[in-house]
Formats: sequence, C-alpha cells, structure tokens
Amino acid sequence: MADLSGTELSEEKETETELKKRQKRPWEDLHKSGKIGLTPELPETLGFYDISAVRREQREHPADPSLTRFIAAELTRGYFLEHNEAKYTERRERVYTCMRIPKELEKLMTFGFFLCVDAFLYVFTLLPLRVLLAILRLLTLPCCGFSGSRLLQPAQVCDMLKGLILVLCFSMMHYVDYSMMYHLIRGQSVIKLYLIYNMLEVADRLFSSFGQDTLDALYWTATEPKERKRDNIGVIPHFVMAVFYVFLHAILIMVQASTLNVAFNSHNKSLLTIMMSNNFVEIKGSVFKKFGKNNLFQMSNSDIKERFTSYVLLLIVCLRNMEQFAWNPDHLWVLFPDVVMVITSEVVVDIIKHAFITKFNDITADVYSEYRASLAFDLVSSRQKNACTDYSDSVARRMGFIPLPLAVLLIRVVMSSVKVQGALSYTCVFLFYLGLVSLKVLNSIVLLGKSCVYVKRANMEDKLFEKPFATPSSSRKSSSKADQAKCPTPSGESKVEQIPATPGSPPSASSSSSVTTQPTPRTDLFPPPPTDASPAAPASHPPTPPPEPEQPAPSLSKEEEGEEQGASELKHRTPKKDLLEIDRFTICGNRID
Repeated sequence: MADLSGTELSEEKETETELKKRQKRPWEDLHKSGKIGLTPELPETLGFYDISAVRREQREHPADPSLTRFIAAELTRGYFLEHNEAKYTERRERVYTCMRIPKELEKLMTFGFFLCVDAFLYVFTLLPLRVLLAILRLLTLPCCGFSGSRLLQPAQVCDMLKGLILVLCFSMMHYVDYSMMYHLIRGQSVIKLYLIYNMLEVADRLFSSFGQDTLDALYWTATEPKERKRDNIGVIPHFVMAVFYVFLHAILIMVQASTLNVAFNSHNKSLLTIMMSNNFVEIKGSVFKKFGKNNLFQMSNSDIKERFTSYVLLLIVCLRNMEQFAWNPDHLWVLFPDVVMVITSEVVVDIIKHAFITKFNDITADVYSEYRASLAFDLVSSRQKNACTDYSDSVARRMGFIPLPLAVLLIRVVMSSVKVQGALSYTCVFLFYLGLVSLKVLNSIVLLGKSCVYVKRANMEDKLFEKPFATPSSSRKSSSKADQAKCPTPSGESKVEQIPATPGSPPSASSSSSVTTQPTPRTDLFPPPPTDASPAAPASHPPTPPPEPEQPAPSLSKEEEGEEQGASELKHRTPKKDLLEIDRFTICGNRID
C-alpha cells in the first residue's frame, strides 16, 4: 500500500510539473535561437498571445550578457550612405557653393567697383566739359537765334545744376577747419570714438537714401514742361535743399575720415582694432536673417558702395598723413600695413557674410552672375538714345552711391594738401587732368564692352531695343504720362497707358481699347488692316461698320477680357523674381542691418 501511494504522489507531481511547463514558454529554446515564435504553448490573454510577457522575461534573463560581444558589435556595425543619397548630395552641393562664393562675389565686387570709379571720375573729367558746353550754348544763343521751345536740353540743365552745387559746396567747405576737427576727435576716449563711428555709418546710409531723392526732385522740377514762367520759381527751394544736403553729407564723410585718421595715428592701435571688429559684428546682424534674391542683390550693391567709400576714405587719410610728414615716401610704408589690414578685413567679412547667407537660404552661386548682368544692363541702357536718366544717377539709385559729396570732400582735401604755384605746377595739374580723362574714357570703353557681353549671356538684348512711346506733351496734364511712357522699364514690360477716345467712338469702345492698346502714332490717315479683329477698330469708324466681323465678336470678347485682366495685373503687380524689375528709385542703399 505504501508503494502504491508513493507512486500516485509521484505521478501527481509529474502531472503538475507538466502543466506548469505547458503554461510556461520554451525560454531555453527562445534564448538559444534568438527568435520569438508564437506557439500554441504560449499563454493566451483574451484570445491574444502575451507578447509583453515574453519581452519582460527577455529583459530579466538577457542572452549572453558579454562586454566583448557588445564591443565587437560596435566595432563591426555598418551602415550605407546610399540609402539617403539625396540628402548627402545636397550637403555636398552646399559645400561646393560655399567654395564658389568668393570667386563669384569678387567678380561682382570688381565690376561694381569699376562702375563706381566710372561714375566718380565723371564728376572730375566730363562734367566740367559738359558744363562749359552748356554755358557756350547760352552765350551763343543770341547770335545763333532762338529756335525751339527750350533754351537748354534737360541733360544740360542737370549738368548746370550739378556744377553749381559743386562750386557752392566747395566754397562752403572752406569755412570748415579739418585740423580743428581732427584734434577735437582725437581728444575723445576710445569708446566715444567707437560709438561715433557707428553712428556715422548709420547716418551715411540715411543721407544716401534721402539725398538721391532730393537730387531727383531737383532735376525733375527743373526740367519738367511748364505752362507758365512763374512755375520755375519752384526750382529755387529744391536747389537750396540739394546744396545743404551735399554740404552736410560732405561734412559727415569728413568726420568719418577724421575718425579713421585718428585710429591710424593712435599709438596702441586699439581704436583701429575696434573699428575693424565692427565689420565682424555686421556678420551677426545679417547672416541669421532670411534673405531672398532681391534682398541679397540690394545688400550686394550696398557692400560695393561701402567698399568703394572705404577706399576713398583711406586715400584721404593717406593724403593728410603724407602732408603732415612733408610727403616723405618712407612714411607711406608705415601706413601700408594698416591700410592692407583694413582692406583685408572688409574683403574677408564680405566673403563670410555672403557665403553663409547663400548657405542658409539655399541660394546658388550663379545668382551673382545675374546681379552682374543687371548692373551691366543699367550701364548699356543708359547709353541708348532713349535713355531716361544719366549713368551716374543710375548707379546712385542702384547702389546708393552719390558721388557729389565725396567729390566735394576730395577736392577740398587735395586743394589743402597740395600747393599749386608757378607755371610748372599748373602744367602738371593740366597733365594730371588729361590723365584722368584718359582713364575715364578707357574705363568706360572696357566697362561698356564687358557689359555688352554680360547682357548677351543673360539674353537681355531684346529689352535694350524697345522704342519709346510717342505721346503728346503739349498740355501739362499729359506731360507726366508722356515722361512715364518715354522711359521703358528695364524688365522689358511696357507700361499700359490709356488712349483718349475719338469724338465719334462710343464710351464702351474707348474703355476697352484704353486697357488693351498701347500708345501708338496716328494711323487715322491710313486704312485699317484687314487682319485687325479688335472691337475698337470698327467702333472708330461708325459711318461704315463692316457687318462680317460682328459674327465672331462673342468669341473675341473672352480674349479681350483675358487681355484686359492680364493688363490690369501687369499694371498693379509688384515684381518679386526678376532682378531688373526692382524699382531703382527705392533702393538707394536703404538696407540697414
């Protein structure tokens, strides 16, 4: 009996262990194989296998927890870059773009620098000759007889005004003592001079923005058609305002030059170092902002203007220092390292700034060739017969560079630094003037040739040969429209002007033709062409209306409506993509970081 009870107990224990094994999962097999297979022996929870239990058990009993196994896995772990090919290709293109930026940027800067040189030399070389020609025309007018409605051409009037502004401002600058200003600035502390220099930079941009508008207002007020002679009195306040602007801007640039001269002549060079570090602060103010192509174009133009202005300021500083040391050439080599350091800092800051701006805003390096072509288009279009502005004024509007204040200051510094006495000295001055004229002509020829090449590469030739619209300028009301129609926009988009209706035409026909028709010369003396299908053509000849063109009128009305909508969108559209569509009257160096 005892043996039977013992066997029964052992059988019950075996059944209990088997039940426990059935409730449990084959952990050893799972650990050895490393795979989790859903078998019928896994416990079920509401009809689903308990996967969380398996994972929890695996965390409690890890498979072969060996440090060598982990290190071996880290050393032999691999990955494939081709699985994300587009991402890495884009990163590589960004690196290539950053490497191309210095070359493309310096091409643009060099071209823009010589544009500024050309506009600056124009004030010293060709402007005096043009003023003399205008004066000769006024003097010979009584002898030759008066013919025409104008004493002088509009371009000659503008040249006379520029010459008068230069003479008056130069005479006013004689009352400003440069030496007293230099010693007054030198007596200030370094921190004060640093703040003064920053304030002068901001004021220079504000003056440039307001100054070109003042000069444009003067030129237009002096040349616009007037019905009465008393209307010419309005030129006087504009002229006084322009003279005071040029004088104040010249004083502002003189203070900048004096501050830079103090920095050069300081013993520890701390002020010069602080002024150079100010250029790197500009990187912080511009790199981390969002820039489009048009904004980058404006900033590039502003950088060109700043670089040329800094070169002229360095020239003024060198002239003043050489005068103080009796034109000793050895002192020039003392100034040479500081000059190179200032120029190098300007170039490095511009390269870093443009490289990271193009990187952060996904702008390619080819955009600088478009900027160069846009500047070339301004130069070539100003040489056309139908040009609506002078080249120097075009550069001033595009870059914010106004040569008149800088020219007044440079003349003042040169006249005070160089003493001209005797016939030999005057002969040298005359030869120097001839050299400047030769340099100006050579520079203009090279720039014009390069500009034609850039315009051809950019496929802008068709925009150069647009003819001006012939509009009547007899009345004063139509004079403004005539001047707007004379100057074609650089983008090649012709402005839509309204044509007054003929006395025999109905109002509907005149309204439809005023939107869709461009201003053209008179054609009422010639019969209308048979291919003209516009509704305004039969309306302009009411006595003999042709009956046949009236049949396709409903189909043409949709086209006319589409043209009318397109013309209205063309008139009120604000361009964003084409660089040539930027309004040059609103740039003028208005960007302030």
